[in-house]
Amino acid sequence: MPKSKKPKHIAVAGNIGAGKTTLTMLLSKHYKWIPHFEDVDHNPYLNDFYEDMPRWSFQLQIYFLNSRLKQLLEIHQGTETVIQDRTIYEDAHIFAPNLHEMGLMSTRDFENYFSFFENLKSLVQPPDLLIYLQASVPTLVGQIQKRGREYEENIRLDYLKRLNEYYNKWIDNYKEGPLLIINVDDNRFPENDEDLGKIIQSVEAQLHGLF
Repeated sequence: MPKSKKPKHIAVAGNIGAGKTTLTMLLSKHYKWIPHFEDVDHNPYLNDFYEDMPRWSFQLQIYFLNSRLKQLLEIHQGTETVIQDRTIYEDAHIFAPNLHEMGLMSTRDFENYFSFFENLKSLVQPPDLLIYLQASVPTLVGQIQKRGREYEENIRLDYLKRLNEYYNKWIDNYKEGPLLIINVDDNRFPENDEDLGKIIQSVEAQLHGLF
């Protein structure tokens, strides 16, 4: 296979309600990329987790880590360029440490989980391009309310705020590969074609060096 045709791995990261799934769909349609979505409908722990976070936090995070690893293996064994909704890094750098800090995951469980993640990370390739959707808490709340997922109704503002702080810290230190940051407070790509066009232009500029 010629080098220029090597399939790429594009990943979309962002807090709950930032618009990851929507952007993944729009870009996969535009570029004819294969989309990989987070399977929230068949997650056996999610409802239990929202009912009793301390009891189920470790199991939920291990489930996410395993499903994300499975996606990565499929991506690297495939022959098509893939765009992935959420990354393996977000579980480890945002959601698990936040649960630990809030007292919803024990130190023992968190250290076990993070050590497992570090070992897995050394075995997989980072994305060729990471697209980060940056959003303020009011924007996130508006998007979450709009989609009306039942299990998200109880998400508290302080929880979203803390996740945002973890996200921004992670992105500030992200050195795994090319990064494109999109501010979704200003860019309303789900309902505005012109805004989506701006994102596509930025993606084009990044991809130019990749393909």
